[in-house]
Amino acid sequence: MKLSHIYHLYQRAGFGISYEKAKSLEKLSRDEVVNELFESSEEVDFLDFDLEEFKNEIKGILDRDIERKEKRKQIATVLKKERKSLKKLNIAWIDKMQTTKAVLRERMTLFWANHFVCHDKNILYALQYHNRLRECALGNFEDFILKISKEPSMQKYLNIKQNKKKEPNENFARELMELFTLGRDQLYTENDIKEAARAFTGWNHNIWGDFTIKKKQHDDEKKEFLGEQGNFDGNDIIKIITQKEECAQFICTKLYTYFVSDIINHEHISNMVKVFYPSYNISTVLHYMFVSNWFYEKTVVGTKIKSPIDIIIGINRTVPVVYNKPKEVLYLQKLLGQVLLYPPNVAGWKGGKHWINVNTLMLRMKLPSLLLNKGVIALEEKKEFEESFEQFNKQKNYKRKLHLTVDWDTFLEEHKNLTRKEIQELLLPLKLSEKTKEYVAKLPPQDLKNYCIQLMSLPEYQLC
Repeated sequence: MKLSHIYHLYQRAGFGISYEKAKSLEKLSRDEVVNELFESSEEVDFLDFDLEEFKNEIKGILDRDIERKEKRKQIATVLKKERKSLKKLNIAWIDKMQTTKAVLRERMTLFWANHFVCHDKNILYALQYHNRLRECALGNFEDFILKISKEPSMQKYLNIKQNKKKEPNENFARELMELFTLGRDQLYTENDIKEAARAFTGWNHNIWGDFTIKKKQHDDEKKEFLGEQGNFDGNDIIKIITQKEECAQFICTKLYTYFVSDIINHEHISNMVKVFYPSYNISTVLHYMFVSNWFYEKTVVGTKIKSPIDIIIGINRTVPVVYNKPKEVLYLQKLLGQVLLYPPNVAGWKGGKHWINVNTLMLRMKLPSLLLNKGVIALEEKKEFEESFEQFNKQKNYKRKLHLTVDWDTFLEEHKNLTRKEIQELLLPLKLSEKTKEYVAKLPPQDLKNYCIQLMSLPEYQLC
């Protein structure tokens, strides 16, 4: 397989690849390289987060002989205290993406987090939801929908808990079809939303996040949904939706625009649908996409704008960086416009050109120098993530240095025998403009470290 194609595959399906690893795959066929990518992600390596102390506090409150109102008050106090753990979860997720060998599973965990969008301040539920994404990321899509719908975080975020027989709440039923399975105004009507909401009545969970059904709150009468009639519950609604090819069409289109191109090619997507429907095997359709010739066409390579997380993880996987003050990686996310676990709304981040504005572009271009060459940035602890970039930079802490340990020794040892051209192909595996080629050619003789920073500071580094 061509080295340039390996770089492209691992940038899109993972978070980059080292030169040594890429060279080890070069003699393999495309099928073999793609198979190796999937094999490395077969096992589910859950994010391990110790919550025993938190659980014991909750259990202690539940066991006390106090009135229910007081118990709720004390539990609320514990939950408020544990909200700081969400930041720790964010940092742990970043670390896993930076170090994991299961790059495809982590890439898909990130993808699905922006599909089944959710936010929860309860660390127990947030971690459970997050690991559910990782568990189901490469499996069966119908099973995935069912499991994620029963997650306490989703039940809270889209008001499933408030969906009762006498007062149906349509929020989840609407988003299930509009955002998760069919797309806006596709196939379903307002009445279908109402009927689906009735089917999900009674769905709930206990304090530990286990799924339950409150039978007295469930509407067990006849319903009509997408042309079918029956005594449907939520499981039936999901099954009826996935029986429609439009569902496969919607998911394949979203996969295509995320992994391939923002410009829709209906023939390519149609072929993906034939692979995906009706089995709904996520790995199968991804494998088909990654071995297809059109995935490696010149019109595809280097045409997508990297997300803030891709920028942060990509730099770190090239030159290992340790944040001596781990919270600083959260502030970088804020400034770049994507804080994991804090989606902007139920539709998630729009991506593409929406990642770029005057402020974020400035920071993106300077980030390699900031992280790798003792640069400075407006960065200091703040209470929450609600401040705007302008408000943030009015703080007295302007131009403080990041607290980092940069492992240049590992980078230099791994790349000491590479030519400048090979370094360029590794960091910029796309077609360069004539002006950029001239600029790179005129770069003065310099050590590998500074040459690397120069290349990563080019506009082309923002693309993959």
